[in-house]
Amino acid sequence: MLLAMDASRPPLPDGLVAIVKRDCPTCVLVAPVLVDLAGRTGLTVYTQDDPTFPDEVASVDDTDLSVSYHHDIEAVPTLLRVEGGREVERAVGWHRGDWEALTREDSLGPELPEWRPGCGSRSVDPDLVPKLRARFESGTLHARRVALAPLEDEIEAAYQRGWSDGLPLVPPTEERVLAMLSGTTRKPDEVVAVVPPDLVECSVEKVAINAVMAGCAPEYLPVVLACVEAACTDTFNMHGLLATTMPTAPVIVVNGPIRRRIGMNSGMNVFGQGNRANATIGRALQLVVRNVGGGRPGEVDRATFGNPGKLSFCFAEDEEGSPWTPLSTDLGAQPGVDTVTLFPGEAPRSIVDQLARDPESLARTLAANLRTLHHPKLVMAFDVLLAIGPEHVRVFREAGWSKAQLVERLHALLQIPGVELVRGADGMAEGLPEAVKDATLPKFRPGGILVVHCGGGAGLFSAMIGGWVTGEMGSQPVLQEIRP
Repeated sequence: MLLAMDASRPPLPDGLVAIVKRDCPTCVLVAPVLVDLAGRTGLTVYTQDDPTFPDEVASVDDTDLSVSYHHDIEAVPTLLRVEGGREVERAVGWHRGDWEALTREDSLGPELPEWRPGCGSRSVDPDLVPKLRARFESGTLHARRVALAPLEDEIEAAYQRGWSDGLPLVPPTEERVLAMLSGTTRKPDEVVAVVPPDLVECSVEKVAINAVMAGCAPEYLPVVLACVEAACTDTFNMHGLLATTMPTAPVIVVNGPIRRRIGMNSGMNVFGQGNRANATIGRALQLVVRNVGGGRPGEVDRATFGNPGKLSFCFAEDEEGSPWTPLSTDLGAQPGVDTVTLFPGEAPRSIVDQLARDPESLARTLAANLRTLHHPKLVMAFDVLLAIGPEHVRVFREAGWSKAQLVERLHALLQIPGVELVRGADGMAEGLPEAVKDATLPKFRPGGILVVHCGGGAGLFSAMIGGWVTGEMGSQPVLQEIRP
């Protein structure tokens, strides 16, 4: 059902204007002052709850809150001076000096205390704001409305219409979408990206709709928008990532102060369940690709196995606990800038080393595991996102190893003789052509080992997230700054 639209801003009359409500002790306190001002200079009073208040002043009925909402009244009483239809001064609550300065009148309310705070305006009542926003701002929304039958279940309807990733969706009502849009300064009709595989233009509003369905809070929306921007670049090649039969999907790493502002998890169970931001930001991106771009399993999405990250794979880096630079600055961002990095990755695989207490031994454990990525004989075709846990990081920190030093050592340990890589070696048909038999090849291309610090503080574990193919036909990690 569509709500009535009234996006006009009610004009205010010139002169003094007061917004009050009877259910406010301070408004009742200053009622004699309002009567006095009405007699001295003329005054227009808008009342939010009782059109007969104040008793001795003719009031304008604002019980529908259209004036209060459109003129950003946060508390009552609010006294305004309006000139040429524009507000030029405002006083909130009761303060004799402020009211006398605004009205240019002396001796206001001499029997009253000097100051009293006001009460919250009904137009900012948390129970009313969503309805007011939908009533007055629904004209900013342009997406198609879907009418449901009176007895139709909203969640079941989403399943039946093919919008769901298999889990229940939050119904994207106008109230919820407008609330979501309050999380960004970007206009609803701004085109964020052209979403593959169907190459459909996607607006901020459409991202917001999918963010609602994913269960995001409004403050997550800028992160989701950045994810969509990054995913829809030629560099990331979302179409190819969907079409591949490999089990890969976007892995989202969030850096910068926004991690803490929105309560993301970078510690215990970092890749698991339990954190709303981690779970829903990645899900929102996947829903945009599905519902806007048409990337559905069994259609363009041809993954043989897939992985749980196709629902959502998003986490924050533990920058505060790391001795190293964050991933974002490694990729070119300035320190302290909010970013997302999209990596085309499979599910994480645990790396266990409970005994290493020196960096060389631990680096060799990491290299031995990295050698197996996708296949021990496949080299230079795949990048890796290496997540080092806090207890493993401590080994490198105490030895004074930098991240660059670790990466350099891993590359050195992963120089592999061609004789071990050719087809048939070690009794395995998989491998490289015989022509490389006398060469030495690196497991990863230069820059192909990305290191991030995260995870719980207990347990000598790290993890590796293998990438999809690199090169022109594959996908590269993409760094995207988060805009408010």
